[in-house]
Amino acid sequence: MFTIADIFETNRMIAENNLDVRTITLGISLRDCGHPDLKCFCDNIYEKITRTAENLVKTGEQIETEFGIPIINKRISVTPIAIAAESVKTDSYVPIAEALDRAAKAVGVNFIGGFSALVEKGYTKGDIILIKSIPEALATTERVCSSINLASTKTGINMDCVREMGEIVKKTAELTRDRDALGCAKLVIFANVPGDNPFMAGAFHGIGEPETVINVGVSGPGVVKRALEEVKGCDFSVVAETIKKTAFKITRTGQLVAQEASRRLGVPFGIVDLSLAPTPAVGDSVAYILEEMGIESCGAPGTTAALALLNDAVKKGGLMASSHVGGLSGAFIPVSEDAGMIAAVERGSLSLEKLEAMTCVCSVGLDMIAVPGDTTANTISAIIADEAAIGMINNKTTAVRIIPVPGKAVGDHVEFGGLLGHSPILAVNQFKADKFIARGGRIPAPIRSLTN
Repeated sequence: MFTIADIFETNRMIAENNLDVRTITLGISLRDCGHPDLKCFCDNIYEKITRTAENLVKTGEQIETEFGIPIINKRISVTPIAIAAESVKTDSYVPIAEALDRAAKAVGVNFIGGFSALVEKGYTKGDIILIKSIPEALATTERVCSSINLASTKTGINMDCVREMGEIVKKTAELTRDRDALGCAKLVIFANVPGDNPFMAGAFHGIGEPETVINVGVSGPGVVKRALEEVKGCDFSVVAETIKKTAFKITRTGQLVAQEASRRLGVPFGIVDLSLAPTPAVGDSVAYILEEMGIESCGAPGTTAALALLNDAVKKGGLMASSHVGGLSGAFIPVSEDAGMIAAVERGSLSLEKLEAMTCVCSVGLDMIAVPGDTTANTISAIIADEAAIGMINNKTTAVRIIPVPGKAVGDHVEFGGLLGHSPILAVNQFKADKFIARGGRIPAPIRSLTN
């Protein structure tokens, strides 16, 4: 039962503290679109996406107006193309990416995710074609996002793919150098990827999902920071309880929107992803939450402990609010998308190494990290391997979205625009791991994988 006080509080969260539904994402299975002819396959997926998502944007806008809750993005995720397109007789999936892009534009969504492959244990023919198509696909499309899952706790790390993805990131950067390597901002490399994540660039429609599904991502770092301002000086039990209660309220907002979108579209409700996803807007920052706890500047000693408390409390609060919390749920730390993180890098308190430590306890990993353009493919691969190892050993999702910006060096700045934000170029350790990456093969799964 909602009280007048609850309504006033929610209104304040929206008006003053940047509470929003970050995305309504419609998942669509493309498994029935297979055809050996490339043009027929592209026609099939275009027809199915435009038919199924015809009313997505309009419905989101109607809910936004009627309920007064900002819904920032309306998006689509599809079956990993490496799976859906495996029967197509072709040596390039770039035309498929272009068909996805046309479909996204036709229905009015800002991103479509699922130009993806799941290769944690090895490759199929479709996986190989998709991976090789990524640089050109991301360079020639505007709205297509790509992801690769190359490690899991159950299978270990596919180090052959780790080596290849370093080269793919570099090629993608080079093909989009005129846009400061923007293509790399649409490419995420995962360990333990979830199949119900509504957030880009890593969203795809998992193979265990229904024909269609509505997943909603809710975000409110500003709301959490505002709540913590009310408990200055209190001990950590009070801090954790405050975050839990706030996360509960945020999740209830997302559940309301998700269920309403599900009803109006006639599509099953999947999950609410309660992720504190920041924006470059002042006040909408995960770093500011950590600093509100008492950290002088994000990245200082104590930052990892503060982030661990935040992530855990957010999950606990969300689980009490909805029986279907999923996706990545927790705290994101994308550097270029978080005003506080950007400021911390600029003042020197936050480094790539500290960010890696923070990924042990946050929701994803090294996200939206701009590095010098001369960073080698092998070094990028080694960074991916480190992050995949954290995910594999700790049985959690980790990811890398790294952007080697051609022509940029430490001390320079890069502007991506919109929600992707801007960032200083972070320094990268200059010592090499070339011989390590050259070994290839597979790093075995840890003993904790033996749970059957």
